[in-house]
Amino acid sequence: MKAAVLALLRPRWLLTVMASLAFACVLFAHGLVNAEFGADGNAAAPGDAATVPQNVRTGGPVIGAGAKRWQFRVPDRTVILTFDDGPNPEWTPKILDVLDRHKVHASFFVVGSKVTEHPDIVDRMHRSGHEIGLHTFTHSDLSTVPGWRFGMELSQSQLALAGATGVTSSLARPPYSSTAEAVDDNQWGVLQGLSEDGYTTVLTTLDSKDWQRPPVSQIVANSTPSGHRGEVILMHDAGGDRSRTVAALDRLIPRLRAQGYRFATTAEVIGESQANPPAARGQHWRGVLLVGIVRVAGAVVSVLALILLAVGVLMVVRLLLMVVVARRHARTRRPSRWSWGPPVTEPVTVVVPAYNEKECIADTIRSLVRGTHPVEVIVVDDGSTDGTADVAESLALPGVRVIRKPNGGKPSALNAGIAAARCDLVVMMDGDTVFTRDTVRRLVQPFADRRVGAVAGNAKIANRNSMLGRWQHIEYVIGSNIDRRVYDLLRCMPTVPGAVGAFRRSALHQVGGVSDATLAEDTDLTIELVRAGWRVVCEPSAIAYTEAPSTIGQLWRQRYRWSYGTMQAMWKHRRAVFERGPSGRFGRWGLAHLALFQVMLPLLAPLVDVLLLYGILFLDPVKTAAVWGAVLGVQLAGACYAFRLDREKARVLWALPVQQFVYRQLMYAVLIQSIITAVGGIRLGWHKLQRTGGLDALVSGQNRS
Repeated sequence: MKAAVLALLRPRWLLTVMASLAFACVLFAHGLVNAEFGADGNAAAPGDAATVPQNVRTGGPVIGAGAKRWQFRVPDRTVILTFDDGPNPEWTPKILDVLDRHKVHASFFVVGSKVTEHPDIVDRMHRSGHEIGLHTFTHSDLSTVPGWRFGMELSQSQLALAGATGVTSSLARPPYSSTAEAVDDNQWGVLQGLSEDGYTTVLTTLDSKDWQRPPVSQIVANSTPSGHRGEVILMHDAGGDRSRTVAALDRLIPRLRAQGYRFATTAEVIGESQANPPAARGQHWRGVLLVGIVRVAGAVVSVLALILLAVGVLMVVRLLLMVVVARRHARTRRPSRWSWGPPVTEPVTVVVPAYNEKECIADTIRSLVRGTHPVEVIVVDDGSTDGTADVAESLALPGVRVIRKPNGGKPSALNAGIAAARCDLVVMMDGDTVFTRDTVRRLVQPFADRRVGAVAGNAKIANRNSMLGRWQHIEYVIGSNIDRRVYDLLRCMPTVPGAVGAFRRSALHQVGGVSDATLAEDTDLTIELVRAGWRVVCEPSAIAYTEAPSTIGQLWRQRYRWSYGTMQAMWKHRRAVFERGPSGRFGRWGLAHLALFQVMLPLLAPLVDVLLLYGILFLDPVKTAAVWGAVLGVQLAGACYAFRLDREKARVLWALPVQQFVYRQLMYAVLIQSIITAVGGIRLGWHKLQRTGGLDALVSGQNRS
């Protein structure tokens, strides 16, 4: 059955990969369409013109297609109004309104990517009788792009035009071109390429210089021909604020007519019947598909942008609020002003479940025996095959008992230890953890308050010298000193860590002990206690050092188990959302927080990285990096405060930015696999991590540093 489920999961991985590729294509399409480009007025000064025929530089602005080169000049008292860089949703319709009002046809040289965004505007151009030419797909300088890109810029523009209007174009105007006199060797190569591809190139003779945004009167003066000479007038309907262009056009048309000028299109000047023949059926439908893809991409990116904004605001606001609440907790629980009641001095039972922990178990037991609080230590060997129980017994330390049992899992081992306990207070820890001398004493002091049923200690990473260890160290410190303090004050603690936690035995009996219904037995047990009305608090001064996974594979297995187990616990206790009292309080605060910040937000975390890359590639990289840096700065500030609360050296936080690019993605992948496993209904066993031991030496080294 399990094999069958796994077989079903494989296509889901394939679908996930396919969906990721489709998502990447959507972002690329949208980025390509919305990439910022420079204005034609920013063209570089002409270079050498050694290869340009003299008659080209002295000929007309319209250069024909085909092997036989020809050029046209515009007849006297005739002007061709041309508009570049559109369509623009604000300015192009206003320019069309002016042209319609004066019954003038113009030539629009459109950018293909903008056509896919605003096909309705281009369709209006065509239906109004205006001429449409190509200005490339991304407004690229055709003299600098490779051959394949040259062809793509034109073919994709044709597809966009065919999809928007059902026609194609035989006209083209290269971006950053100007007059025939300014054609240099580079531009001449472009004109030859356009001619070979069957395009008639339309250059300009008179620049309105509206891209400089001069006064309206200056635009009109710049666009007025000298004498009676025919001109191709350059204007723009996109690329910035074109309100002055609109106003100037409304003055220019009556002025030129009063001077005896007529307005024509390029096709009329060169004697062609039309410049926009119907597109072939296949080309039209491919164009419709292109326009549709871009529209979908635009909608997707807009939604993603809103989600990203919400995620960013939520993360920052949450961090700031949690820092404020954590500060309140730290000030309230300051030893000089806070007491749980009379000191708790009664003996405590410490249960140590162990499975193949021979490398660590000796250090674990010794750390308990040398503590300042009276304890009985129960080591529950859960069917170890490496001699863990033998190592524990060979120590022959007073107050230490070893219970051997067949392998049954961690909850079974813990329940065996609880059943054998002689004390009313029970501390649970892992077999790969060591306590400080004061850990147990500090951990049990909150039990002076009879309402307290469990206490969460402060687990720290012992092996933090590697990069992976540093990342986990940062994660643990922030979790202990920010998150748990907030959960404590809100009375919705979701987890007493298995590495260091204390429990009232009567509370454990009330909830039936440790359940094996989930893989996150510590989270499940904690939620049971909170729902039963017991108060669960944290004691940051009760410190334990644990050996963290030292390889990516080990970390993956550990977090996979944790993540999947947490989801199981959330599902098991889902009804708490609708209950009253402490259970309802946890359901509406604790479960909601787990669902939002341990499932939903981590799932959306890659969106931050994807849109960061998107912004660097297609938007302003400086602004994009600045926004990302600001969010990172807030996270760093919160981390610094957490380290200050925990009296840890903040110098390790140099690894935090790197953590954002590697560790976070790993946790995202773990979460995805956990969700797939949960959907498949597969149960996991007790994953055993490979331990190296030497915890006492590691802890001593950390304390010295």
